[in-house]
Amino acid sequence: MSAFIAGFLASLSLIAAIGAQNAFVLRQGIRREHVGVVVALCAGSDALLIALGVAGFGAAAEAMPWLTPVMLWGGVAFLTVYGALRFRAAFRGGEALAASAERAVSLRRVALTCLALTWLNPHVYLDTLALLGALSAQYAPVEALFGVGAVLASAVFFLALGYGARYLAPVLAKPRAWVVVEVVIGLVMWMIAAHLIAQALE
Repeated sequence: MSAFIAGFLASLSLIAAIGAQNAFVLRQGIRREHVGVVVALCAGSDALLIALGVAGFGAAAEAMPWLTPVMLWGGVAFLTVYGALRFRAAFRGGEALAASAERAVSLRRVALTCLALTWLNPHVYLDTLALLGALSAQYAPVEALFGVGAVLASAVFFLALGYGARYLAPVLAKPRAWVVVEVVIGLVMWMIAAHLIAQALE
């Protein structure tokens, strides 16, 4: 279960960071426009990328034994810096997510925009293929459970954001709410980094 929980928390922390994709999902949720399609595209894309990361990294690690420690410490460095950036964002006051009052948009346009925000974002590859893939290797031979937890976190997050947006909108429109979000994300990132360091030093 530790692998499953670690995958869930790591994935949730990465996805929950404020960004263009989440702003888009929130906007569609508030507008109640093609929410199911947007949620399915985001969660489905994440599931595919996470699966490729978990499977691909394991195969690469077998062929190149030095890759695991390199990616482990690289992941620790990334999580540490990323957590610090979240704390800095909180210190600066956070950001607000708000929906625009545009007229209705076609399903095709919404779907293409969602896919572009997902697949053209370089961070998604770093998060899923590299970082989550590397983290999953630390839980071998049950790295698949890490992947399942990561995929579930993505699905839960996008479902909650898309369908809960109408209720979250008044809260998430306030920068102060995102201060709390950023602090929580930063703490989780540092906790995962500390756990990896402890494992490496055992």
